Amino acid sequence: MPLLTDLGPWAWFVLGGLLLVAEIAAPGAFLLWLGIAALATGALAYGVDLSWQTEVLAFAALAVAAVLVGRRVSPAPGRASDRPFLNRRAEGFVGRIFTLDAPIQDGVGRVRIDDTVWRIEGPDLAAGHDVRVVASDGATLKVAPAEAPSA
Repeated sequence: MPLLTDLGPWAWFVLGGLLLVAEIAAPGAFLLWLGIAALATGALAYGVDLSWQTEVLAFAALAVAAVLVGRRVSPAPGRASDRPFLNRRAEGFVGRIFTLDAPIQDGVGRVRIDDTVWRIEGPDLAAGHDVRVVASDGATLKVAPAEAPSA
């Protein structure tokens, strides 16, 4: 291990930097924690005179600890989002009812929702009818006549 002994603590700083750069090149949030562990090992070796074997054991322990901490602070994959329709705005309109500002002619029309005019497809209807969004296809909403509420 002449490289570790020649560079001393700087070997860990270099390794930590390389791991962090590798995390940027191939993101996966795993090399990040190993890079942090390497930097912490370098800081420990800089402050305390350790043999290279002890430094490797310290890196192993810090790597395990960093990965466990990283798993705690990172969001779990598949966890339900508090904003499930972020970047999928059209899907958020499915099931909602809107009033036509202009008629649907030849199966195509437009409806204003909040501050945006959306392209809609559905049966021909006159302006003023209520339509329910039944599906979305990209930026096009598929609509059907809304049933009259039962009293």
